[in-house]
Amino acid sequence: MDSFNYQFLYSVMIIAIGYILKRAHIFKQKDGDSIARIIFNVTLPALLIYTFSDFQFKPSLFVLIIIGLVYGFFICFIGLFVFRKESRQTKGMLVMMMPGFNIGLFAYPLVEGIWGQEGIQHFGMLDVGNAFVIFGLSYFIGSYYSSGQATLNVKTIPLKMSKSIPFMTYIGVCTLNIIGWQLPNIVVDVSSIVSKANMPLSLLLLGIYLSFTFEKSDRKLVLKYLGVRYLVGLAIGLVLFFLLPYDDMFKYTVLISLILPTAISALPYAAEFNYNRKLIGTISNIMIIISFVLMWIIANLIM
Repeated sequence: MDSFNYQFLYSVMIIAIGYILKRAHIFKQKDGDSIARIIFNVTLPALLIYTFSDFQFKPSLFVLIIIGLVYGFFICFIGLFVFRKESRQTKGMLVMMMPGFNIGLFAYPLVEGIWGQEGIQHFGMLDVGNAFVIFGLSYFIGSYYSSGQATLNVKTIPLKMSKSIPFMTYIGVCTLNIIGWQLPNIVVDVSSIVSKANMPLSLLLLGIYLSFTFEKSDRKLVLKYLGVRYLVGLAIGLVLFFLLPYDDMFKYTVLISLILPTAISALPYAAEFNYNRKLIGTISNIMIIISFVLMWIIANLIM
């Protein structure tokens, strides 16, 4: 248990460093955007290549993909019901944020530090289902309820998914494993070296992005959204944790994934569909703190 607590302590300290550097004006928002591009296009794909290069598929891991997909649709319908009386623009913004989790930026640094490659493999499989939800369902909801400037056609979703380097890395490495092809050792070795930068960069970025300012008039809306996300996520997560007939790593993956912050894609979608970017950013940041605390509590009470 001490190893869990030390990992959380280290993570808090690195996040705090990023936040302090931003407050001291050493880092700016544009610096965070540059770091994010490095993470999503370089260090995270390298981590996935290294982790999945010798991955042994188990039938139970495919269940994680299904859980990621099914839960995304389930929580989306819950959101449509809860926010049914809100304006079209507000409903679209909040329901768009309901499905999808921030696994790549938020979860991986902690998971890698606590469970290593086994943890990344499990969360990676759930993230495949999560990717379909983010690039498919969330994008559709955001487009449908927007002011009408955006249009959606059958080419949009596959096009967006093909532009996601982490997602395409999942598909490529997993496909090679299924057909029995091994990546050259030099590729795996270089990926191993580069992947070591993923954890500290991701945690620094979380600190740089932290911000908690929003209009007082939005307070009730924020609390309502957070209540739905975490109450439903915890309830379903605990039920599956105690009922699913799989190993502990599988159960931890499901329980923790359902309480993760909303997907980072909410911000570019907000810009595309003309939603309230400041409010979405604030909600995302509040969720980072709440999810971090919940993960620590789970680590000390259940694991």
